[in-house]
Amino acid sequence: MPELLLELLSEEIPARMQARAANDLKRLIGDGLKAAGLSFTGAQTYVTPRRLTLVIDGLPVKQPDISEERRGPRADAPEQAKQGFMKSLPKDTKITERETEKGTFLFAQVEQAGGKTRLILPGIILTALQSLPWPKSMRWGRGKARWVRPLHSILAVYDQEGLELEFAGIEAGVTTRGHRFMAPGSISVSDFADYEKAMTAAKVVIDPEARKQTIAADAARMCKGAGVVLKDDPALLDEVAGLVEWPVVLMGDIDAEFMDVPPEVLITSMRKHQKYFATEDAKGNLAPRFVVVANRETTDGGRQVIAGNERVLRARLADAKFFWDQDRKTTLASKAPQLKERVFHAKLGTLDEKVDRMQALAAALCQYVPKADRDKVRSAARLAKADLSTGLVGEFPDLQGVMGAYYARHDGESEAVAAAIAEHYSPLGPSDDCPSKPESVCVALADKIDSLVGFWLIDEKPTGSKDPYALRRAALGVIRLIIENKLRLPLLDAFNQSRELYGKGDAVGPDLLAFFADRLKVHLREQGVKHDHIDAVFALGGEDDLVRLLARVSALSEFLDSDDGGNLLTAYRRAANILKIEEKKDATSYAAQPSDTLLKDDEERALYSALEDAAPAIAEKVAAEDFTGAMAALAGLRAPVDAFFDKVTVNTDDAKVRENRLKLLSMIRTALEGVADFSKIEG
Repeated sequence: MPELLLELLSEEIPARMQARAANDLKRLIGDGLKAAGLSFTGAQTYVTPRRLTLVIDGLPVKQPDISEERRGPRADAPEQAKQGFMKSLPKDTKITERETEKGTFLFAQVEQAGGKTRLILPGIILTALQSLPWPKSMRWGRGKARWVRPLHSILAVYDQEGLELEFAGIEAGVTTRGHRFMAPGSISVSDFADYEKAMTAAKVVIDPEARKQTIAADAARMCKGAGVVLKDDPALLDEVAGLVEWPVVLMGDIDAEFMDVPPEVLITSMRKHQKYFATEDAKGNLAPRFVVVANRETTDGGRQVIAGNERVLRARLADAKFFWDQDRKTTLASKAPQLKERVFHAKLGTLDEKVDRMQALAAALCQYVPKADRDKVRSAARLAKADLSTGLVGEFPDLQGVMGAYYARHDGESEAVAAAIAEHYSPLGPSDDCPSKPESVCVALADKIDSLVGFWLIDEKPTGSKDPYALRRAALGVIRLIIENKLRLPLLDAFNQSRELYGKGDAVGPDLLAFFADRLKVHLREQGVKHDHIDAVFALGGEDDLVRLLARVSALSEFLDSDDGGNLLTAYRRAANILKIEEKKDATSYAAQPSDTLLKDDEERALYSALEDAAPAIAEKVAAEDFTGAMAALAGLRAPVDAFFDKVTVNTDDAKVRENRLKLLSMIRTALEGVADFSKIEG
């Protein structure tokens, strides 16, 4: 079956945009084909810095023929309605009247031949190109079309012949160009196999995964020969693969005079500004070698390219070393007063005021963090933001916290203080390391809670996909700090303490706790915990101890996975549904103690006795935080509950007995809701 090959050759596409653009192109054209009734067997995209390529296999020669019956308006409908129906039909369509159960209607038998795919494709492609959602796009020349960068050519081949298509003033053809420097000449292709072969010959690797594999393999081989190890950096590998069409891996040297600069500075400078890969020695220390990926082969084996990159890097690192040396001439503490000149937020004051609040809150949190040294916590909190006033962090903002720790150690601060400064921004995401040192935990919690409470006070909450202050990330950080360190921290107390330090605003605790509940569900869902189990525990209200909550959720999940749990859940729903119906009908509540004198059947007496015994046992276990034991007490109710529903009729003719049995159902509901709100359980 015919194949469609499409390539859009342009100026360099930013690496961060390439993968999404390729997916969007495939999606838009695929959707267009489906809407036109054109099936296909497969679609694959390829992307380089200069080209987006799409190949679609198994296209039909034409659309399928249409043969269908369409019902129109009633035969006695206004003439305008009948004329509108006729105009919607292909020319010469036969219309008949037919009697139905709802009256006499017009019917049309539509017979329409499918259009040729070759004639339909240009419109689909053009619509896709016009709709491609680039994060940033531009116009060039006098045209009105937009693309990420100026387009050079469009290759559009269907069934080994070119398509008639024009976009951005460029007429599509059957030719493209190879590598900008090594094979700039025109290349004619007839299909994807021909195209792929021609691109390889023209020094273009169209598959980004193949480019990544080449870079990784060549770099590893080169590093092995030099006695070093390539520092693992998947994100940089993705980016570099998006910067070259023909990767050529080279290695350069770092001048020895820069090796006493903190490795984080060297790595950041190489990575961020130059896109170089760092290397390490056998002990895991930064080695004086870097790997650079060029986009072309040279006759001298890359010597001039290496020399040029070494010169550029030398200048970069000279700046970094200058700031490193200058910053150490004064203490970190002496830079802290400069935070008075830095605004945290217009409505929340300066960074100096934030640090004051962090100090007080971090010191208060020490009571919940075992072995936390209050004096060290206060010192670390005071110095945590001071490196924002240093020259090096001004040059490399990504190193805030990290550089503060280096300067703190240089000034003679304890390792606990230095570590807390370095780690107080962590964890930054779900895969980031979570601090475990007591002082680090206190300061990290204080920083994040202060921000969350502050932005809640001024009603700057995340909305939809918008979260300009990264509050979702901050909440997740608090959750991880608490859970992974097993802290018995009452969140509402912490929120209230933080609000008092601001000295303004209404209580934000309940609303902020609900936000945390949503974040916790997201966090635990990734670990396989069902969100409705979390809802069932949170619905009880008043739970702000995450460790206790997770223990309850874990016990609940294990219980519900058992036969006893599944049966009791069914019984709960049955009891709750009966009560809901009868309480609504009777306009009363049956949440009262049943009378043992009105228990007529053995099964209801057995259930009543079991519930009387289980209720205090469950309450005792919950109070002792023995949630597994509480679930075991619930499990003991399975047999009498099953027997009750099998043998006892709730809605009996005897009104008093009926009322008593409804109260017994209420006891079942109350017993189970002492552990969790089972109404929140799905499935």
